[in-house]
Amino acid sequence: MISTYGFENCRISLTTMLDLDAIVVGMDMLIKKAGPGKKGNKHIFLITDGESFVKDSAEDETKEEQVDKLAMRLFEHGMKLDAVVVKSKSGFYKSKVRLENESLLKRFARCPQVEVAFVDTATSLLGAIKPRHITPVTLYRGDLELTPNMTVKVWVYKKVAEERLPTLKKYSDKAPSGAPHATHEVKMDIEYKSMEDPDKTVPPDQRTKAYQYGPQLVPISSVVEDALKLKTEKGVKLIGFTDASNVSRHYYMKEANIFIPEPGNSKSILAFSALARAMKQLDKVAIVRCVWRQGQAGVVIGVLTPYIAAEENFPDCFYFNILPFMEDAREFPFKSLDNLPSNMQPSISQQEAADKLVKLFDLAPEDQEERLSPERTLNPVLQRWYQFLHHKHMDAGAEGPPLDDALRTVVEPDQELVTEVEFVIKSFNNQFVLKPIEEKHKRHGEFWKEKEEERKGDDSAMEDVSQISFDSLTARKVSAIGSIQPVQDFEAMLARRDSDEWVPKAIREMKKLIIDLLDSAYKGNTYEKSMSCLSALRKGCVEQGEPLEFNSFLRDLASKCRGKRLNDFWDLVLDRRITLINKEEAPDSDVSEEEALAFISKERAAEVAREPAQEEEIDEMEALLGEVV
Repeated sequence: MISTYGFENCRISLTTMLDLDAIVVGMDMLIKKAGPGKKGNKHIFLITDGESFVKDSAEDETKEEQVDKLAMRLFEHGMKLDAVVVKSKSGFYKSKVRLENESLLKRFARCPQVEVAFVDTATSLLGAIKPRHITPVTLYRGDLELTPNMTVKVWVYKKVAEERLPTLKKYSDKAPSGAPHATHEVKMDIEYKSMEDPDKTVPPDQRTKAYQYGPQLVPISSVVEDALKLKTEKGVKLIGFTDASNVSRHYYMKEANIFIPEPGNSKSILAFSALARAMKQLDKVAIVRCVWRQGQAGVVIGVLTPYIAAEENFPDCFYFNILPFMEDAREFPFKSLDNLPSNMQPSISQQEAADKLVKLFDLAPEDQEERLSPERTLNPVLQRWYQFLHHKHMDAGAEGPPLDDALRTVVEPDQELVTEVEFVIKSFNNQFVLKPIEEKHKRHGEFWKEKEEERKGDDSAMEDVSQISFDSLTARKVSAIGSIQPVQDFEAMLARRDSDEWVPKAIREMKKLIIDLLDSAYKGNTYEKSMSCLSALRKGCVEQGEPLEFNSFLRDLASKCRGKRLNDFWDLVLDRRITLINKEEAPDSDVSEEEALAFISKERAAEVAREPAQEEEIDEMEALLGEVV
């Protein structure tokens, strides 16, 4: 290009030149050397540190007006400008002149013929990793239906799209080497065989889909499946408006789109701008229902967030984000850290150290430029993919290549930032000192001796039930009564206050456990545990105001045990004077104190009168075990 236009004799000047003056000189050289009759790309490259002061124009033009004028001349002459701003050595601090120059260059970048890049060094551009330039394609063109009688013509583009890895294809090396027409493709054919005759192939017209419904498979034909599919009409409809605070950022799903008014349609641009500015003023967002294509199966619900454009050549628009349905949302309840004991809460100095660490590591401070902007952050996975593929192509046995320097700023912390906040990191470490625990290597005999002492200590702790408090019971989240500690489980369930269902459930399970213990009794081996459970049940029913539950159960238990195999257990009940709950103990009871005492006396008298005439009942389980022995 340079030799074609005759620039080979140009001398390079090392004198300081202003950025705008350099662009003007470059444009004049291209206009003179590459006039209207000459073909070729007219490209200007500007490499600057942004520290040159920009003078005001002699024609009383502002600096912004000079930039707009130069951008118009670039467009008229078909020229392109690539500006490279070399990062200063002063870190994130920028002088007033540099900030002004960057602002002017960004104003230049509004022109489609201008690109501005910020790099560490000018030579780093030689191997710079650049993203692919993708021509935007509309996702939807049509009406935004505000009401049945009011629509606005809109175009929808993808604002953010995930760059996915290339799809790998299967490669076949079975073709003869050097075959000119070998495609090396792998084709896959699927055949369905009959279960009755594995050698018989089932044709497509005899196959149908089946969906699992419980343990069964329900066949659904293609006709029925098409009839059950949701029939949708292409369009975007407004559902309503809501406060912006009602739609949290973490609700956003998938990729973001942008809604713009139809280009060239002044009515749509005016209506879109009025709607966006009104929503911005009222701090509202819009909820819309979208079907991008005719007959599309997936209907999406999304939120439109207004964006008031600061650029003159860009209309007001809306950003669109997909919202989840009720089935898509996942709620994860976590206990608050404020409920932890005081010894597990951070001190004031520890909290201050953590706050400073988070604040100084903020990548988007309010008064400074964003340190990790998405527009300048490369995807390290894509670069590593192609770099590794290149190395494998050159040498199949090669190991993974080292990480490119351009990606270290993405995957590693910025060393300048770490250096700036090094004192904060040290103070944070001093507040949270970790002390290693020394493990003592014990001999075999000492280990088992300590285990025996721990077991004895646990046994003594289990026997001491006088220390059980209401707080300890409520702390246990027992949901069922077990057979190991039924009394403790029963009391813990009665103490729970997170639901009204725990009291009736505890009484129901305790009654069932008593019956199960008695049914499985052999020579009275479960009588003591059954008596403990029965006493706990009576006490719990008195405290919870459920006397009818216990009284009915005790009457049923009497009919089950009296004069039968469990008669000796019923004798224990009478000896320990476990009787019905009377009205003095629980006002809701239907038994008086005299009736409760009479219940024991009556049962005892019936037992004494029945003893002479009672025949010895054979314990079937004992007899069965005796025969086996």
